[in-house]
Amino acid sequence: MKKKKHISLSTGVIYVILSAWALTTIYPIFWIILNSFKNRNEIVSNSFAIPTGDLFTLSNYKQAFERIGILGAYRNSIVISGIVAVAVVLFAGMASFALVRYHFKLKNVMMTAVLAGMMFPVFATIIPVFAMEASWGIVNTSSLWLSLVSVILPLIAGNLSFAIVILTGYMKGLPIELEEAAFMEGCGPFRIFFQVIVPLTKPSFATVMIFSFLWSYNDLFTQSFFLRTPKQYSITALLNMITAQQGTNYGLMAATVTLIVVPVIIVYIFLQKYIIKGMTAGAVKG
Repeated sequence: MKKKKHISLSTGVIYVILSAWALTTIYPIFWIILNSFKNRNEIVSNSFAIPTGDLFTLSNYKQAFERIGILGAYRNSIVISGIVAVAVVLFAGMASFALVRYHFKLKNVMMTAVLAGMMFPVFATIIPVFAMEASWGIVNTSSLWLSLVSVILPLIAGNLSFAIVILTGYMKGLPIELEEAAFMEGCGPFRIFFQVIVPLTKPSFATVMIFSFLWSYNDLFTQSFFLRTPKQYSITALLNMITAQQGTNYGLMAATVTLIVVPVIIVYIFLQKYIIKGMTAGAVKG
């Protein structure tokens, strides 16, 4: 016989509070999705009505794909976020391996610098970064790929500190005997890293990659400085442009927000176990 679980009063109160908080978070997203299927006049007069019958329309999504080039913005965002995620995992992984397993001068200074890097907000460094990239000739150009590179570089640098902290915390808990055995078999540092460390550190690597991808995908501040023409816009820069130029076209705005937010929610739902596993594993083993 299974015993019935009794929920205490305090637990019940916590559930009620969390349910109310979840409702206030989920309902605005649900409201945006519903209104994306109405024209802008109906949104003003019947914003809380369910879009059925004459209220239902796909014209907002048609405008999003035909008029504002949302597919090109998706391409740019995926290119930026994908390259940033891969580069951050690669560079942060090798840096973490060196900081954890090797002893050299100024090692503590370097680790302190990594931690300090998390304390500086992006708007505190954007002007010198912009000036440096301008001297390289990769900003304010008509080249799409140079403009994307000008965004990718500061985003990689901005994510490295967080990634190194997470990965070093996990690598400190790995048994060094495995690396010593690989070294005795003739493996060099790079082979040990890719064939021993990477497979053992998959949860934390997944966490770092997911966060780096999502943060780059949602970034607006950096991209608004370096992406100046419509063909260069990422998905967030495109939404900012729509808000500025077509602020009264609520249907188009709702459709665009839905196309931007819903994929991120779906990705998080499917990958949340890897995020939680990687974060907790790094915290416990660090």
